Amino acid sequence: MSRRLVLASASPARLRLLRDAGFDPTVIVSGVDEDAVQHHDPFEFVRSLAELKARTVAANEGLADAIVLGCDSMFCLDGDVLGKPGSAEDAVARWKRMRGGTGVLLTGHHLIDLASGRSAEGVADTVVRFAEPTDEEIAAYVATGEPLNVAGAFTLDGRSAVFIDGVDGDSTNVIGLSLPLLRRLLLELGVEVTSLWH
Repeated sequence: MSRRLVLASASPARLRLLRDAGFDPTVIVSGVDEDAVQHHDPFEFVRSLAELKARTVAANEGLADAIVLGCDSMFCLDGDVLGKPGSAEDAVARWKRMRGGTGVLLTGHHLIDLASGRSAEGVADTVVRFAEPTDEEIAAYVATGEPLNVAGAFTLDGRSAVFIDGVDGDSTNVIGLSLPLLRRLLLELGVEVTSLWH
């Protein structure tokens, strides 16, 4: 009998990624106020938010021996830590800044095994290399609304994939969570990844 995986995230990309990898997670959104967490170190920032989301959801009754996964992503560009853009204008300005350059996508992961009470955590980082879309292409992309809902204002599995020249590191991390890191964290908890397959 497979273990129950709970995803403490509203991200459709994370859910799709897990389903495509053979999992069938239950989604419970944490409702955590991300603005309440302040930290100067971006790695610590995403780690702290992932833990807060996982612990908030793990406190729900009725999860029995589930494994709860909390994640949070941020994009680092020229020393600035960027989450979701606040407006279409912000997304356009960000794309004009990103084009032709590189940035780093960070995703904090926090796992809690409710059966054992143990937890494991880690942060995945992936370098993203951007092409040089025209002003018209940027405007058309932002008009789709897609960049307004994701950290960094871009996706690797959506419309902006045509504007990304490549990544150095784990591509699944850019989509929403690192599947290789998830496997390693599960092993730290003594849980075989195949026991969570649907």
